[in-house]
Amino acid sequence: MGTILIRVIQIGAIICGTAFAVALGLNAKKNKDKISNASTAGLAAVIGGTMFFDALGIGGNAPQTALFKIFKLVPDRLIPGTLNTCTLIPSVVETLLFVTIVKVDPITLVCLIVSIAIGARVGARYVSHFPEKPIQIVLGCGLLIVATTMVLRQIGLWPAGGTAIGLEGWKLVVSTIIFFLFGICAASGIGCYAPMMAVCYSMGMNPRSAFPIMFGAYTFLMPSAGFKFLKEGALDLKANLVGQIAGTIGVVVAVFLVKQLPLTILSWIVVCVLVYTSGMMFYSAFKKKPVQSMKEETVAEAIAE
Repeated sequence: MGTILIRVIQIGAIICGTAFAVALGLNAKKNKDKISNASTAGLAAVIGGTMFFDALGIGGNAPQTALFKIFKLVPDRLIPGTLNTCTLIPSVVETLLFVTIVKVDPITLVCLIVSIAIGARVGARYVSHFPEKPIQIVLGCGLLIVATTMVLRQIGLWPAGGTAIGLEGWKLVVSTIIFFLFGICAASGIGCYAPMMAVCYSMGMNPRSAFPIMFGAYTFLMPSAGFKFLKEGALDLKANLVGQIAGTIGVVVAVFLVKQLPLTILSWIVVCVLVYTSGMMFYSAFKKKPVQSMKEETVAEAIAE
């Protein structure tokens, strides 16, 4: 039974990745005029680099948010949708690799993946229609939360985990509910690797067994939310097209070429970047717009109506 469930997860991941890739290609072909002029090399470096460290367990959403913002590669309004779609194929590769090489209870894996995917779908229904200011505030808060959890891990106050490879009883029920909420957060662009690790560790799971759960969760929540973002045009097409390739390269390099990497210093650097970017998000959300700009927006809205 366990082997069958693992195969279902693998086949499902391939189907999700393929379906979204086809939909993305058709959408990009239809909306060539909406593909941005953002630096291809910049997007490749950011997404490829963050997915390299994503495969090592740091997480990719928060660093991507920070770098998209700092280098102005993706408009703030489109960041949540882009985060939920631009690394789907790399996430599929992570899932296929880690559910094979890391032992985890199939029932736990399926329950948590399905729960977070449903949560992401629910969240995407609302996030895709959010104006820019609420998105900036949510991302700013999310970055601070992730930075805080990373600091707690660094100073040894984060749950260390146990030896179990799965959950059962009340632990499975509670974790499934929490992962549903994580799905809603992920649709908002908030990275959930650290919170997912915390739940798995605090429930007594082996730290390594958390990896296929995290990667599998993102593989299925991305298309669950991604098709909605794609339909609403609430994502950056160029970041998606570049990210699928660059991100996959980053994952493969991390898994097959890197055996051991000291991540302590890098993690502190990431924390500093996240805090800085969070401040930028809040500043962008609350700064006063020039009078001329506000007039132009009012005229544009009137024309649109």
